[in-house]
Amino acid sequence: MTGAFLFEGESYGRKKKDSIYELDGTVPLKKALPLGIQHILAMFLGNVSPLIIVCGMLEMSGVLKMTLIQNAMFVAGIATLFQLYPFWKIGSGLPIVMGTSSGFIGTAKAIGAAFGYGALMGAGFIGGIFEMVLGYFIKPLRKLFPPVVTSLVIISIGLSLLPVGINYFGGGNGAADFGSTNHLLVGTFVIIVILVAKQFKGAINNASILIGIVAGYILAIMLGMVDFTQVASASWFALPAFMPVAFEFHGQAIIAMGIMFIATTVETIGDVSGVANGGLDREATDKELQGGVMADGLGSILGAVFGVLPNTSFSQNVGLVAVTKVVNRFVIMTGAVFLILCGFCPKLSALFSVMPQSVLGGAAVIMFAMILVSGIQSLTREPLDERNGLIVALAIGLGVGIGNVPAVLAQLPSWVGNIFAQNGIIMTFVIATLLNLILPKKKSEKK
Repeated sequence: MTGAFLFEGESYGRKKKDSIYELDGTVPLKKALPLGIQHILAMFLGNVSPLIIVCGMLEMSGVLKMTLIQNAMFVAGIATLFQLYPFWKIGSGLPIVMGTSSGFIGTAKAIGAAFGYGALMGAGFIGGIFEMVLGYFIKPLRKLFPPVVTSLVIISIGLSLLPVGINYFGGGNGAADFGSTNHLLVGTFVIIVILVAKQFKGAINNASILIGIVAGYILAIMLGMVDFTQVASASWFALPAFMPVAFEFHGQAIIAMGIMFIATTVETIGDVSGVANGGLDREATDKELQGGVMADGLGSILGAVFGVLPNTSFSQNVGLVAVTKVVNRFVIMTGAVFLILCGFCPKLSALFSVMPQSVLGGAAVIMFAMILVSGIQSLTREPLDERNGLIVALAIGLGVGIGNVPAVLAQLPSWVGNIFAQNGIIMTFVIATLLNLILPKKKSEKK
């Protein structure tokens, strides 16, 4: 795989002759596959960790968790193909990698705890349809979500996930030895390994999270924290389980997920634009934005059918495209096919299923904090004038504040608390959107 990372340091100012830098160039498989797997390394853990976390929160059985992890890999690969090769109006046709969204973790926990996992899947199915509708009409809707709104959504997602990461760092839900020396040692070791790996370039840097997890896993094994019985009993090959959880439909769950899907739509618009700008040096077209969001929705529908959380474009892979300038769709397709094949191997799923939660916790602390940093970076690109300052202050103040003290809405109808008080993301998004529409703009902004 060494040769796969030689392109990172090349100047992009020269004329591109190698077809890996062309969207539709023909690339030999031996050259395409390492570059495709590089993309999978960048998102592999991020794809399965939301499910591992939600399953742990809801204390689901190890067998079901293993099945869902297997399905998550399969669905992400299929959803990536939707993006790469459009049909009808679905798919951006850009080098975008799809995966299980971490932005839904907080809402998924609230819905799962209140109504059960089946209600979460039912809401995800309806939400995916809703996102496809949003994508179809994306051009007139774009004006509703300026960067200040999207930045606040990303910030609130990061803030809501930080306690989740720390909980896993200490051993996770249901751990009898929560906060033990072993858990803290493993979590800290993972963080240190990731920090060291981040000092390198190319393959080691891009796979730093995965390297940290593997190193932490090995340490956990040495400390006697892992029981491999479930791995030994898992088969090497099995078809992904269709409808492993029966759908249930609850209005409150559907509304909460629907609002989150609006936020996801905004995030995907940013990712599609980021790939077009960073990889192709141009703006994304309305057709690409429409197809990208609709593919997001279809991927989430497929995810619900296979029992996994909604799928969305992965920002870390957008960054990888911007760094390497490798935009060839066939290259990304080889990675997607590799991911699909991983979805047929229950043993691989079992390895993740029995992993101590503190191993993931060390990585989760960094991953979730980086979401927060990403939102802050996005926000600082906007002028923080009086109007935007008010939007930021009220959206974060009320959104995150009520998310931390949900009891403040306890006297209102239960559906209000179920939708708005379980985490700060939805409240932050709603307040930011409303204020953006209500507060008057300066004449220069209107123009």
